[in-house]
Amino acid sequence: MTSEQALKQIDRRSRADTAALVGIAAVVALVHMVTNGRYGFHRDELQVLSDARHLDWGFVPYPPLTPFVERIGLSLFGLSMVGLRMFSVVAQAFAIIFTGLMARELGGGRLAQVAAAAAIAFSPLPLFEGTEFQYSTFDYLWWVLIAYFVIRLLKTENPRWWLAIGATIGVGFQTKYTMGFYLCGILGGVLLTPARRYLLSPWFWGGMALGLLICLPNVLWQAKHGFISLHFLQHIHARDVRQGRADGFLSQQFWICTNFFSAPLWIAGLLGYLRDRRYRLLAWMYLIPLALFVIGKGRGYYLAGAYPMLMAMGAVLGERWVESLSKLPRRAVEGVFFTLVVGSGLYMSAIVIPWAPKGALMNFALKNNGDLREEIGWEELVQSVAKIRDSLPAEQRDNVGVVVGNYGEQGAIEMLGPAYRLPPPISGTNSAWLRGYPSPPPLTLIVVGLSRNYAERTFTECRVAGHNGNALGVANEESEDHPDIYVCGAPRLPWPEFWKEFQAFG
Repeated sequence: MTSEQALKQIDRRSRADTAALVGIAAVVALVHMVTNGRYGFHRDELQVLSDARHLDWGFVPYPPLTPFVERIGLSLFGLSMVGLRMFSVVAQAFAIIFTGLMARELGGGRLAQVAAAAAIAFSPLPLFEGTEFQYSTFDYLWWVLIAYFVIRLLKTENPRWWLAIGATIGVGFQTKYTMGFYLCGILGGVLLTPARRYLLSPWFWGGMALGLLICLPNVLWQAKHGFISLHFLQHIHARDVRQGRADGFLSQQFWICTNFFSAPLWIAGLLGYLRDRRYRLLAWMYLIPLALFVIGKGRGYYLAGAYPMLMAMGAVLGERWVESLSKLPRRAVEGVFFTLVVGSGLYMSAIVIPWAPKGALMNFALKNNGDLREEIGWEELVQSVAKIRDSLPAEQRDNVGVVVGNYGEQGAIEMLGPAYRLPPPISGTNSAWLRGYPSPPPLTLIVVGLSRNYAERTFTECRVAGHNGNALGVANEESEDHPDIYVCGAPRLPWPEFWKEFQAFG
C-alpha cells in the first residue's frame, strides 16, 4: 500500500468515525425534538424568556448570553417550546460529538470514540440539559470545548490554541459564573505541570486578554449595579446549603453527572491524565474545581462539564486494554459495557425526558423529577388571573395590575399573558425589580404567589379571588406554596417606599 493509499484509508476511517459520533448525537437530538413540546415551560425558562425581552449586559441571576440567545429564538420560533429548546438540543449534540473527538485526539479508535460519546449521551444530566433552555446547558458545552482545545494545545504544542481557550472562557463567563472554578483548574494546572512554559508565551496572555475583553461588558454592568449578582449568588448559596441542596455532592458525581456504569471510564481517565506528563494539566482541570466545590458546598451538577474529558481518556485506555484480550472475552466486555450504559441511560431517561403526554410513563417522570413538575400549570395560572380580571367592575379593570411573587409567575404573566390581554407583571424578583413599576401605578392589584399574611400586611382591602392549581393535580411550588390569588387595593406605603421593600432574590 502506498502512502497516498494509506492516507486515503485513514481519511475514510476518520469520516466513518465522525459519522458514528454524529449518529449518536442525532439520535439523542431527535428524541428531544419529539418530546420537548410536552408539558410546558419550566419556571427557569420563563425567567429567561422575560429577561430576553429586556436585553442588557447583565442580569441579577446570570450573565447576558442565555437571554440574548433566547431573544434570537423568540425572533425565529415565537413561543414554540420545541423551537426555543432547539438551542439546548444542539448544544448537547455538540458536547457528545466533541467528547468522541477528544478520544480521537488522545489516540483512540472508533471503539474509544463511540464509548466516550455514548457514556455522555446516556448520562442523566446531559440528557436533562437537552430538555430545557437553561444557562447550564451552554456552560456544559463550553467546558467540553475548552477541554478539547487544551488537548489540541498539548498535542500539537501550538500556543495559538490559547486564543480559542481564552475566547471560550470569556463566552463561558458570559454564560455562567461557575466558569471561574474551571478557570482556577486551568491556571492551577498550568502552574503545576510542564504547561507552565506557556506563561512565557504571548499567545497565552493574548488568550487571557481576549477572554477578559469578551466578558468585560458584564463586569462593567456588575460594577454599575454594585455587583448585585454576587449578593444574589451568596443568598442562593446560603439557601441551598440551608435546604440541603448541596448534600450528596460526591454521590451525585456517579449517578447524576455521569452514567453510573461509566464510572470505570472516568476514574481510569483521571488516573490516565495524572500518569501522562503531557496531558496532566487536564487532571488538575478536574481536581481543582472538585476540591473547590467540595469545600465551598457546591451543588452536585456544577462539575458535570468536566467529565467528558475524563471519559475520553478512560475510553482510550479501555480500548487498549480490550484490544489485548482474545476475541471472545473482548466481545463479552464490550457487550456488557454498552448494555449496562445504554440500559441505565434508558432508565434514567424515563425520569428526565417527558417521553409520554399521559399514562404510566408520565406519572413515573412527574413522580421522580421535580423539574418536570415545575413545567405544569402555567397556562392555567394565567387563565385564572385573566378570569379574575374579567370579573372585576369596569372601573377596576381599566386600572388593574398583576403583582407576582416569583420569577416563574413573572415570566408566565409576561410571556403568556398578552394572549389574554393582561398587563405586564409587577415583580420585585431578581432583574425585574430593576425595571420598576408602572407609571401611573395601578389602583387595583391582582396578587399572585404571596402569602395571605404578606398580602394583607402590605396591600389594602385584600380578598381571596381565585385559586392556583392545575388540572393534572400535580403538586408543585405553585399549587402547594401559592394556592390563593388575591384582589387588593394599593400598597399601604407610597409606591416608592413599597418598592424599596419589595426587592427579592429567588
